Amino acid sequence: MSRLEAKKPPLFISEPLTRDAVSQSLSLLSGILKSSYGPAGRLKQLHNGVGGCVCTTSQSSALLGLLSISQPVLCVLTASVRNHVSRFSDCGLFTAILCCGFIENFRSLNLAPFTVIKISKHLLSLCMDHLKSEACGCRVPVDFSSVETLVCLVRSILTSKPACMLNKTEVDHLTSLVLKAFIFTVPCHVETNGVLGKCVIIPVKGRRVVDSTVLPGLLIETPEIQLGKPLAVKRTGSNMIKIALFSVSMSGDGSNAEEGTIAVHHGVSLEVSELNQLLNMGKQLVKDEVGLVVCQKVMHPSLKQHLKENGIVAVDRAGLSLMEPLARMTGSQPIASIHSLSPGCYGSLKDLCLESFASKHFLHLIPEDTVICSLILCNRSETAWDELKRVCETAEHVLQLTVKEPLALLGGGCTETHLASYIRHKSSSLPASTFRDLGCSQTQYQLVADGFCRSLESVARSLSHEGEEILTDMVYGHCWFVPSGSPCVSKWSDLVSKCGCGVNGNTEDLSWRFLQGQSGSSVIKGCPKEPSVKVADLVTLDCFAAKCSGLQVALETANLILDLSYIIEDQN
Repeated sequence: MSRLEAKKPPLFISEPLTRDAVSQSLSLLSGILKSSYGPAGRLKQLHNGVGGCVCTTSQSSALLGLLSISQPVLCVLTASVRNHVSRFSDCGLFTAILCCGFIENFRSLNLAPFTVIKISKHLLSLCMDHLKSEACGCRVPVDFSSVETLVCLVRSILTSKPACMLNKTEVDHLTSLVLKAFIFTVPCHVETNGVLGKCVIIPVKGRRVVDSTVLPGLLIETPEIQLGKPLAVKRTGSNMIKIALFSVSMSGDGSNAEEGTIAVHHGVSLEVSELNQLLNMGKQLVKDEVGLVVCQKVMHPSLKQHLKENGIVAVDRAGLSLMEPLARMTGSQPIASIHSLSPGCYGSLKDLCLESFASKHFLHLIPEDTVICSLILCNRSETAWDELKRVCETAEHVLQLTVKEPLALLGGGCTETHLASYIRHKSSSLPASTFRDLGCSQTQYQLVADGFCRSLESVARSLSHEGEEILTDMVYGHCWFVPSGSPCVSKWSDLVSKCGCGVNGNTEDLSWRFLQGQSGSSVIKGCPKEPSVKVADLVTLDCFAAKCSGLQVALETANLILDLSYIIEDQN
């Protein structure tokens, strides 16, 4: 018997946030995320050091998914942010940067974590109540009878990721395509519970972005079908095309057999027997007037030839990703066995035609009612295409979230600085009963509120990557950027023209001050005003649902980490 190594005791790390290694790791992660934030964010190149795929990105989903993190505290933070991104697709960097800011500012207060957590939860409730009130100055209603606000929302998402390498013409073109694709996915007839459709992205790399287009229905790549020949497809008496969708292999190689032993009589060929079963099924499809057969996996050449001779278009290797939208679009039920076909498993199509794009040939499936569409997405390089695909998926998800909650928030750092101004005003006028209920002093509350506001303002400051001076005004509480190297002037209005979101101009004296995130920043006299928002003037918008969730997730995660007293690691 080999010698056994003695079992090591677990490693106990007390008060992990006081350790230099944890502080340095948290500071490093915060620096990476802040430098990636916004339209001018710096790109990060991630690779594993031993070959393989290289990813160039500034997106949180890619960054946090590919970063190798072993520090337990950071694992908690990144897991929380990734969970938020999986649910909302947007505001991942906002959530992570804000969470790091909360941890950094709260742990420097020398207050008991229990006290900080109670007060910060109260501050969060003030923020959420303000954001959900109609008096909120950074909230914008979204009117679906007009596309102007939706255009601003989609354009803000597309321009936030520099790795997409888009110019203004390309941004405008893609914005219209994303909106058009989204409108395709909205059902025309809604009875009780309407369900939005899906946009399937078709990759075309090495082409211009403006070559991208969107088509109703689904495109299936079929390199073996020749474009020059007319597409003869069998139709039913109602001039529709009946479709059969198979999720099972139709290769005839026995790959569908379940585990166990197959008994074969002497002189019987298993391959021939399976092929006969496939051909019998083909005869049944012909009898049932099926015009199109789509198989997720491989189809036997003899079966394909048999179907073709009987006027049935056969497509194999469709892949798993197309099965769900295909089934939904056509109303067919995926067939999981070649031994039985029920009449209710078939779906229908309005039309079928061939499309050619770049060097690729596609079969275009056109439904009666369009809730599924195909976005042919082009970009010049693979790196830029990968980033653009993630951005377009985010934009589609944000539009879906906006249907459920038709609101948006002002972007460009203005929501963060507005909230900070609101909290500073609100916290300075709370009644004494609030402090008694929270079990804290007014001084303790003000310390935590100041750290809360500085954390929000640090997110706005993260948008500056060129050394710009950042201002906030004393009327609306919005964020303003002064270009680096600007000359000294007596009036700030000579240097700034628009605030970060683009709503406010420099036409009035707004009493600007530097946004340095210092303790004891000036307090707006009275609640920050609500600007007169004109949709046509909007430049930057953020998803309301995603940002509200990000604010909550950031604080809850920070409070969880602040409350950690021990980390116990198994050493075996």
